[in-house]
Amino acid sequence: MTKLCEKIWRNGEFIAWEDATVHVCAHVLHYGSSVFEGIRAYDVGGQPGIFRLKEHIRRLFDSAKIYRMEIKFTPEQVEQACIAAVKENKHQACYIRPIAYRDYGPMGVNPLKNPVTLDIITWHWGAYLGAEALEQGVDMQISTWARNRPNTTPAMAKAGANYASGALIKMEAILNGYSEGIALDAGGLLSEGSGENIFVIREGQIYTPSAGHSILKGITRDTIIRLAGEMGISVVETDLTREQLYIADEVFAVGTAAEVTPIRSLDKITIGAGKRGPITERIQKAYLDLVQGKSEDKWGFITRV
Repeated sequence: MTKLCEKIWRNGEFIAWEDATVHVCAHVLHYGSSVFEGIRAYDVGGQPGIFRLKEHIRRLFDSAKIYRMEIKFTPEQVEQACIAAVKENKHQACYIRPIAYRDYGPMGVNPLKNPVTLDIITWHWGAYLGAEALEQGVDMQISTWARNRPNTTPAMAKAGANYASGALIKMEAILNGYSEGIALDAGGLLSEGSGENIFVIREGQIYTPSAGHSILKGITRDTIIRLAGEMGISVVETDLTREQLYIADEVFAVGTAAEVTPIRSLDKITIGAGKRGPITERIQKAYLDLVQGKSEDKWGFITRV
C-alpha cells in the first residue's frame, strides 16, 4: 500500500505510517464515532501556509463537544501539532486531516467509556474533482438520497457518521456518469453535495442554502461569502428549490477539497453557458489568490509553517 506520508501524529507523538493502526474492536469501526477536519496547506511564497487553521480546529472541538467526546489537548496544542505534522513530513503543500475517534474499549453502542484517540494525517492532494474542473466545470446530478432531517444526526458536526450519506450520494453519481451529486434536504429543498456547499447565481445575485437545510456550515463557504462581499455582491442565505438550479445563470460548489468548482450541468440540463461563468471566475480567482498568498491576507487566515 502506498504511503500518504512517513509519520502520523497520534496523541502527542509521531509514529511511523506502518504503526498507525486501529483495533478491529474500536468503537469507531462499528458505530462511526469520529469527528474530523479537512485543512489545506498551500505553497505560499516557497513555504507552506495553512489556510484557516484556527477556524478548522475550533470546528473540530465543536464537533467533539456535540458528540460528547473529550479531546485531551487544547485547541492551541492541536494547531501546533498540525504545523508540526506538515514540517515532519516535509510538505510544501498538502492536505491535513485531524481526526478524533472512539477507540477500543467496552463493546456496545454506549461510547462514554471508550478512550478518544486523536490522529493527524497529512498527504499531497491536488484538485479534488480534477484540475480541468476548475475551468471547464463538472456535470452533477440531484441525488435520490436526501440529507438527514434536523434533530436526527447533527449536520453542524463534521462527523464520520454523516459521510455515510455522502458516500451514497457520491457513489450513485459516479455510477450514473456524473462527477458529483447534490442532495436535497428532508423537505425537498437544496442542501449540499457529498462534501461541498452549493452557491447559485441569478441576475448578479448569489444565493446559498441557509443552515437549517442540513448543511455543514463550511469554512470555505464562509470565505466565499466574505470575498463576494468585498466585491460588492451580497450572498443571500435562503431556501432554494431544485428547479432554481436549472434556471440559474451560474452554479458552483465549494469546499476545502473542491475549492471553487463550477457546475456546468445538472441532471443533463445545461446551466447558463455550460462553462465557468464570469462571477464564478471572479470568486474562484479571488479565493485561489487568497489561499496561495497572492493577495492581501486582510483577515489573517494563513498560518505560515
